[in-house]
Amino acid sequence: MNFEGINWDDDMVTFCIDNLKKVDSILLGRITAEGFIPYWKDVAENPNPNDISSRIGKPINDIHKDIFSNTLKVNQWDNATIISGDIAEEIKQLKENKGEDIIVYGGNKFVSSLIGHKLVDEYYLLVNPLASNSDEPILKFINTSLQLTLKECKSFPCGTVLLHYLSQ
Repeated sequence: MNFEGINWDDDMVTFCIDNLKKVDSILLGRITAEGFIPYWKDVAENPNPNDISSRIGKPINDIHKDIFSNTLKVNQWDNATIISGDIAEEIKQLKENKGEDIIVYGGNKFVSSLIGHKLVDEYYLLVNPLASNSDEPILKFINTSLQLTLKECKSFPCGTVLLHYLSQ
């Protein structure tokens, strides 16, 4: 998920905070973790009253992170665990051990790998009217068609649309 360029509004921030209430683990790939964790820690510790997304900082910062990497050997973050090895087996084990929901904020290849291994149960896609060519699309790496059921479609006043799908 890329938050750059999204025009946040109060409803969208409230949705994101509510969506995190049943989450006890955030999955991240190494590349995303290196920017994501310090960024949200800073937002949590130094909220900007003029930045509507500052309300999300503390909930994101407080949730445990599981970072998938075969190259990181030293954990440089509080409230995080580095996991290496077979991604499918490790995530299946996490799903069995965790008490609440697991959410993924990740880079394209990491998320695509999860989808390719059929490890994603629900998709929350925030569609924002923004033209960008800086990132590769997540679905570019998917080699099979996804069987999804639309559970919810919600528009926010800022123009962003939430598409919530369930895997079949």
